[in-house]
Amino acid sequence: MRYRFGTDIGLKREENQDAVRCEYFGHNILAVVCDGMGGERAGREASLLAIEEFFQRFSAGYSESLDDEEIRKLMISSISAANSVIYTRARLDFKNFGMGTTCVAAFVNQNSAFIANVGDSRAYLIMENGLKKITSDHNVAAMLFEQGKITEEEMEDHPQKHMLVRAVGVEKTVLTDTFKLDYNDKISLLLCSDGLSGYCSDEEIYGVILNSSFDDVAEELINLALSKGGRDNVTVAVISD
Repeated sequence: MRYRFGTDIGLKREENQDAVRCEYFGHNILAVVCDGMGGERAGREASLLAIEEFFQRFSAGYSESLDDEEIRKLMISSISAANSVIYTRARLDFKNFGMGTTCVAAFVNQNSAFIANVGDSRAYLIMENGLKKITSDHNVAAMLFEQGKITEEEMEDHPQKHMLVRAVGVEKTVLTDTFKLDYNDKISLLLCSDGLSGYCSDEEIYGVILNSSFDDVAEELINLALSKGGRDNVTVAVISD
């Protein structure tokens, strides 16, 4: 089991409000990508706080004896811990009003991958014939599509595509989506902020993964986003057996 990750400010932003962290837990891997939002420096603070709190809570609660449901609950409680800290921080300082962050996390052990997400940072399963999106985007465009009010094509270019309806730290409590993928032999996952998925097609992303060495894959995915104009911060984490 191995991982590669990277983050870049992009070509248009004055600050990188994304954050990423990957760590081994024995032979298992935990990876988290966050994309912050808010006023001056608040987005950056939110994403860094979320990752710090997530790893702190997960580390405190993790043991190799946990069963699948306990791991799922630990992922949820780790996001809830981050939510509480950011929500409280935002109310202690008016400059942080509206601060929040997306969060997509993956914990991969020898036969299962556990995914948790809030917001529109994504997790993909990297398959032999392309990418399969695991997570759902929690934004206005996706909500309108689910309600049958716009088509899938309209969703891709909708003006409210980047307006979140769910984020970590904005409300007192947060609803977290979770997914579990079982595998027998190998698994490969991509986590990314919308600086990649929002400007590059799944086919383009898969093409880069297919034609990159594992050591270079994070850097090459970032280069893909930059080649599209680098209009947002871009962050990726790739996990593979």
